[in-house]
Amino acid sequence: MAKVEKKAVQRKPEARAQSPKNYVASVGKAFAVLRSFSSEDFELTLSEIAARADLDRGTAFRLIQTLVELGYLQAVPQSRRFRLGVACLDLGYTVLSHGSLRTLVEPLLRELVPGVGDAASLGILDGGDVVYLARVGAGLDRHKMDRRPGTRIPAYSAALGHVMLAHLRREEQISRLESRPRVKLSERTLTGLDALLARLDQVKKKGHAVSDGENAYGLRTLATPIFDAQGLVVGGLSVTIDAVRMDMPAFRDAALPRLIQVTQQVQDIAIKSGLTR
Repeated sequence: MAKVEKKAVQRKPEARAQSPKNYVASVGKAFAVLRSFSSEDFELTLSEIAARADLDRGTAFRLIQTLVELGYLQAVPQSRRFRLGVACLDLGYTVLSHGSLRTLVEPLLRELVPGVGDAASLGILDGGDVVYLARVGAGLDRHKMDRRPGTRIPAYSAALGHVMLAHLRREEQISRLESRPRVKLSERTLTGLDALLARLDQVKKKGHAVSDGENAYGLRTLATPIFDAQGLVVGGLSVTIDAVRMDMPAFRDAALPRLIQVTQQVQDIAIKSGLTR
């Protein structure tokens, strides 16, 4: 995999509520502290948190200590660094589990693995990221790919991202693609805006997206969109195989009909149940 130099990303301050009288500044600052962390930068110093949250050191220090007391942050032993605490995981699990598509989809994902692919996933869009809600996998251990519920990956780099972005308005596609840096995760990753928009047009026309080593070497993925009753895209399903099993055309021919069938089942159940997330 091509090596990518990681650069610290200066996060923008949180946008304030449209009605300032209803905006509690201290709460906004606390969440700015929590949002300073990412999957790439999961341990940060006081100075790094203050800079990313756009806070002075004193305010950042008091907020950090409060969040540590409440369990949303924890101090790294023998270090001046902090990481997200277990309480954040509890909140995230509640959001991803209760009243969501995850409960409905997991049994269907199990029908796809290992017969159709080595892994099957449910994801949604959040800004410029894909957030995984459910994942069933078997046989991809050598790739060391972490796709547990709550994991985020850049939408520009993944079939699951493309298949959801493709059904948004052009201005929203551009906004989401421009919301985060685009770097090559492999030599096949598309990063240019024009190239990505052209790819999204193709995906919308075909009704599915493919990735052949674009997100990670040695993996091939198919993805299909999930729509709500109004025809708006609310999620996506994907199935992935190790590239050593078969080439991309053979995988598409074998897996796409079954993936479309499962996606339709998920969509029908979600609409009837009044669930989209």
